[in-house]
Amino acid sequence: MNTTRELRVRPIVSGTVIDHIVAGQAINVLRILGITGVSDAVVSMIMNVPSNTLGHKDIVKIENRELKEKEVDKISLISPSTSINIIRDYEVVDKYNVEMPSTVEGMVKCTNPNCISNTNEPVTSKFIVQNDPFRLRCLYCEHVISEQIAQYLL
Repeated sequence: MNTTRELRVRPIVSGTVIDHIVAGQAINVLRILGITGVSDAVVSMIMNVPSNTLGHKDIVKIENRELKEKEVDKISLISPSTSINIIRDYEVVDKYNVEMPSTVEGMVKCTNPNCISNTNEPVTSKFIVQNDPFRLRCLYCEHVISEQIAQYLL
């Protein structure tokens, strides 16, 4: 029996490792980060990796880039279990779990076509984030989004 360990993705010198992403959401994380296929950045994406806490998880590694607060907030809406690792000179210098904001502004499109945020008025969408069960409630029209939030991210 071969007991050697296999390294699936090489370590990065500096950048960000986004770990504990809900399985199947790594592609949406890349979309949130504006990575659509053509990029100068070296990006590694691992999907459906076994995880003791989640069963399965996704991981995204991005070299030479640290995330903006708004990007982290969007990621928290589709994967609240995610952790962010900041890497410098091959070492983890900072590690934190995403925290879901209590409100989100200009990040999600209201699914109600009659909402004032979907008209030609200069109004930015605003949602209250509610937990247990998780859902977003529009501040203007009270419409609720509870599933497939990734498809409504702006």
